[in-house]
Amino acid sequence: MQKGKLIATSLGPGDAGLITRKAWAVMQSGALWCYPVRRKGGKSHALGIAERTGIDMPADALELVFPMTHDSEVLARAWARAADKIVPVLQAGRDVAFLVEGDASTFSTFTYLARYVQNIDADIGVEIIAGVPSYNAAAASTAFPLAETDDTVAIVPAGYGLDELDALLPHFDTLILMKVKPLMDGIIDWLEARNLLIDAVFVEKAGAPEERIVRDVALLKGEKVNYLSLMLVRNPNRKRGEVIRGCKKKDT
Repeated sequence: MQKGKLIATSLGPGDAGLITRKAWAVMQSGALWCYPVRRKGGKSHALGIAERTGIDMPADALELVFPMTHDSEVLARAWARAADKIVPVLQAGRDVAFLVEGDASTFSTFTYLARYVQNIDADIGVEIIAGVPSYNAAAASTAFPLAETDDTVAIVPAGYGLDELDALLPHFDTLILMKVKPLMDGIIDWLEARNLLIDAVFVEKAGAPEERIVRDVALLKGEKVNYLSLMLVRNPNRKRGEVIRGCKKKDT
């Protein structure tokens, strides 16, 4: 019997209109829907996007619990439990569509799940359907130019640390700060100290019906923002060598 395929079904950040035709087709193919939640019975942002398509949710759709923690042992057990649930389905010949918010290749749980599945059965195939990342949707909503001509862009999770951002400024024209919730006040202070507040924009739940855009990011000081938040920052003071035909000319 031919085994099913584990398919990362990227749904974009929240707007059902941004779902690709390929992902849309997989959702209606008879594949088992799986979706991530932080706790049993909790809400799933990915499932919410799928529901906004108008496609009926299959009766046997399966939630997979991935707790919000940095404890590697807890996460490993969660990934292993999830793999144990879907491997029999795949081995029986049915495809599994793992619903992913944004893009499955960018800060996604799917990478770990696929690894655990293939550790159990290396013959199970994996397919990744590309999706619109949240920062692209945020840039579109705010008319924020992520890159022009030979600009450089850094995508940085907040956990990278504020101290490391200073090392990036000389090299990047745009900083995309992901997962900013835990460090919002610190990020605002950092931007203010470097005169970058005016060059930053905050976006919460990009693309979703409840999307929120804040251009005066200093107003967010002391506010508890949603986990699905990011900040786009232009660095107008970056100094660099002359750019010729797409290549950076070294300073002499």
